[in-house]
Amino acid sequence: MFRPHPLLGLAAAALVATTVATAAPGLARTPAPQPEYTITVDPAAAGTPISDSMYGVFFEDINFAADGGLYAELVRNRSFEFGPADNRSYTPLTGWTPTADAGGTGTASTADDAARLHERNRTYLRLDLDNPGGGGRYGVTNAGFTTGIALRAGGAYDFSVWARTDAAAGTPLTVTLHDAAGRPLAAPLTRAVRGDRWTKYTGTLKATRSTDAGRLSVRAGGTGVLRLDMVSLFPRDTFRKRPNGLRRDLAEKIAALKPGFVRFPGGCLVNTGSMSGYDAASNWPRARSYQWKDTVGPVETRATNANFWGYNQSYGLGYYEYFQFAEDIGAMPLPVVPALVTGCGQNQATADEALLQRHIADTLDLIEFANGPASSTWGRLRASMGHPRPFGLTHLAVGNEENLPDAYFANFQRFRAAIEAAHPGITVIGNSGPDDAGATFDRLWQLNRDAGVDMVDEHYYNSPAWFLQNTTRYDSYDRAGPKVFLGEYASQGNKLANSLAEAAYLTGLERNADVVRMASYAPLLANVDNVQWRPDLIWFDNDESWGSTSYQVQKLFMNNVGDRTVPSRVTGPSTAPTPITGGIGLSTWATSATYDDVRVTTPDGTVLFADDFSAGADAWTPLANRGSWSVVDGAYTQSDTGAQDTLVRAADVTASDYDLTLKARKNAGAEGFLVAFGVKDSGNFYWWNLGGWNNTQGAVEKATNGAKETLVAKPNRITTGTTYDVRVQVRGTKVTLFLDGQEWASFTDDRVTRTFTQVVTRDDATGELIVKVVNAQDRPAVTRVDLGGLRVRDRARMTVITGDPGEQNTRSAEPIQPATRTVGGIAGTFTRTFAPNSVTFLRIRTK
Repeated sequence: MFRPHPLLGLAAAALVATTVATAAPGLARTPAPQPEYTITVDPAAAGTPISDSMYGVFFEDINFAADGGLYAELVRNRSFEFGPADNRSYTPLTGWTPTADAGGTGTASTADDAARLHERNRTYLRLDLDNPGGGGRYGVTNAGFTTGIALRAGGAYDFSVWARTDAAAGTPLTVTLHDAAGRPLAAPLTRAVRGDRWTKYTGTLKATRSTDAGRLSVRAGGTGVLRLDMVSLFPRDTFRKRPNGLRRDLAEKIAALKPGFVRFPGGCLVNTGSMSGYDAASNWPRARSYQWKDTVGPVETRATNANFWGYNQSYGLGYYEYFQFAEDIGAMPLPVVPALVTGCGQNQATADEALLQRHIADTLDLIEFANGPASSTWGRLRASMGHPRPFGLTHLAVGNEENLPDAYFANFQRFRAAIEAAHPGITVIGNSGPDDAGATFDRLWQLNRDAGVDMVDEHYYNSPAWFLQNTTRYDSYDRAGPKVFLGEYASQGNKLANSLAEAAYLTGLERNADVVRMASYAPLLANVDNVQWRPDLIWFDNDESWGSTSYQVQKLFMNNVGDRTVPSRVTGPSTAPTPITGGIGLSTWATSATYDDVRVTTPDGTVLFADDFSAGADAWTPLANRGSWSVVDGAYTQSDTGAQDTLVRAADVTASDYDLTLKARKNAGAEGFLVAFGVKDSGNFYWWNLGGWNNTQGAVEKATNGAKETLVAKPNRITTGTTYDVRVQVRGTKVTLFLDGQEWASFTDDRVTRTFTQVVTRDDATGELIVKVVNAQDRPAVTRVDLGGLRVRDRARMTVITGDPGEQNTRSAEPIQPATRTVGGIAGTFTRTFAPNSVTFLRIRTK
């Protein structure tokens, strides 16, 4: 009898056996299930070559992904540069605690004066020591990132510090690793600091115990003033043993994906924040846009900067390290430089011509840093850092998610012209804004297309339903137009259901590999204790890491791309769209607003619901339990300007054709108002968001199981105190929106949901067909596979990812893992049952 492989769950067992009916002699034969789906392959037709860089990774310093993450430094705020510009709670001593032993005394403070280590590394620690007897010691203790410093028993940890002292006899310095109770974790390291000039002192500590909650203390004896800066502790065991290197487990997980490119350093990190240069008063480089020159050279000379995501970035992980990492894992480097037009909700374009010219010049210098000979100015710096050979940069992106399309594109064209004139071999990538559709998206695509841009970067984060409904998105793209770089995408969630929807979408990307040349899930990394964005591909704490379910799916696709598609098609059932029905709703976001005269009527005028609030608001039910709703002067008002997502619901519209009308007024706050329809519950609805994104944009968003996608988007502002007439006209799946009697926008939500998708590719090196099937539904899919007359081996290597769609991988357990085994029953035509909620790859050898 058939026995499932021990790595496969019961749900996957059906995948292993073909659906050939068998029976013992003399017993009735059980009819084989009839195929519900048919995959037909046309091996004689010309396929589409798939780029070696089809799939890559996108690294941004979000979720503490760099300091405290991929960058292996174990000391937090090593150079005492934290401050309110990074986070209002930060000071230069954040992460540090004054400490003493053996009765030592002194004071610890920070200074920014002429005694600093470097012009761009300004703040340092000042210890005023008062230990004349010589026995006591005073200093500071650092607990690392989040829960402590992670140490492995027997591991070597390289310590370094820059120091200077005004004590004529020198200052004895003791460095210890210990736990929170003071118990030692390594033999102490001692050094004598001599002279009042900055000098680097180094040493190695060897851990005697493993822990994730270690502490590093640096204490000094004697008297006088001791100055310290760049207090650093690195594990010797970094990725590829590189100094100033990367945390090995995280780098190895990224390398295991076999990415074709690494996009860096962002993201919103690149083009947001202040666009000014150095502050005129202090020459201080804080809180400005990301500039690559701040991130190269010796680490003690690099600036730190305020991170867009609410913390400090040290730039110890800089452009040299990014290029080196890409080379180490065999990936193409793809840097992104700021276009001097901010995105990510800030929406500001520079008016400083000199600043724009400097950034263009800096970008040309960046290309020289990557590709120039060691005799060139910036190539010489690269060589001095340890890489005389050029890195071989071929692609560079300008800008990220700009929401001012014309201003952005004007700047982009100036970058592009300068780059192409000086370095004609570089592909300059434009972008299409922050959404998958809308006025900004359309305008930027038009501008890129008209200008003959080679490649356009698209970004979107949508619900799983969106991905299942858009697997054919790129089927209709212009084959002669710019190619697509899908630089950021993810389904909103980290469960297997999200990963299945993404997998279905990836089959569409591969079918359209002639249009979509590169794609990267985003974001890449997240510290589980410091999260600014979800979902994420790889999660970690200070000593462990684990791949999400999407990591496992991405790895399966990225390790089994193939060299070209083999044309194929699938037939079978799909989910048809349904009319937009359900309740109606009112909401606000950080805004006080008033609603009145709410009516729902059929096209012939029949009233389905009406409320003028003259009798109160008993018809309305809170769904979000936020905000302060009350009837004021005969109208319904939400008065809390701090509350977000204050959705209340009424009615239950079952008609497929209806009109929702109401009056709305903004009273105060940051945004406008939200009018909901098709409301099923708090996680499933449509709403018209007027004055959203800090009163810069209007949009229709669709929420599916809590995840939102944008259906319509365009610039929009709502004026405080003005009463607006709002009308939502629903006709089945088509919605037309009217504001003050004028048509504002329309959309049709009639997309077919495809829960069963496939693509076939060929691996030229092995001669294998790779049949990739996604069954993102709760029932098995009996499928006939017709290989178009190909002669194939009767056994194939099969890899399956399957499980409960609500399951996710966490720190405590990683239940969603791929299982690989050899299966039989393969022929020119064969039948296979694909398990519910599964991704299956069959590598079939041809004869």
